[in-house]
Amino acid sequence: MKRPKRIAKTKERRATALAGIIILQALCALFFIGDIITDFREGGHLDDLHLGLEALAAVVLIWGVIFLMVELRRLQARMGDMDAGLMVARGQMAEVMDRFFDDWNLTEAERDIAIMILKGLDNESIGQVRRTASGTVRAQATSIYSKSDTHGRAQFVSLFMEELMSGDFNAAGAPDDHQPRTTRVSVHKLRAE
Repeated sequence: MKRPKRIAKTKERRATALAGIIILQALCALFFIGDIITDFREGGHLDDLHLGLEALAAVVLIWGVIFLMVELRRLQARMGDMDAGLMVARGQMAEVMDRFFDDWNLTEAERDIAIMILKGLDNESIGQVRRTASGTVRAQATSIYSKSDTHGRAQFVSLFMEELMSGDFNAAGAPDDHQPRTTRVSVHKLRAE
């Protein structure tokens, strides 16, 4: 679970860096505008190459500030959308897991172990967390695989990944139908491959 936090921090750093560039660029634009005003007071003319270049630089800097501000707003909106999507996906994953577990009639202990398997823990780690022998965990995992009609961890996890990747969710966040998309037929097809 460190990866999503690292990605979020990277996006926050990117937004902070962009805000810093905007401030620096705005200060540079103010400097050029101040210099142009000072040059005009001292009798400068627009046909002067030095004054024309400073005016061009000021205009480009102001345009850059405006562009970067719009880009920063877009970045923040994208970050908000991604966070919202991640929260929806988390909720959908919980619904998918509950639906599968109910269909398979898993016991509470098997549900706990199945969740830990989906999180990537091995039998020994699950045994340590549950304070049970790894052999007991192995027997319960075998029961889970049998009830789910799978042949191991990889196939078990793939059931959930296939369901989430199907993308067939309605506006309320619930699957369009209340049956798992992965049927026994597709599990048998996976075995054949």
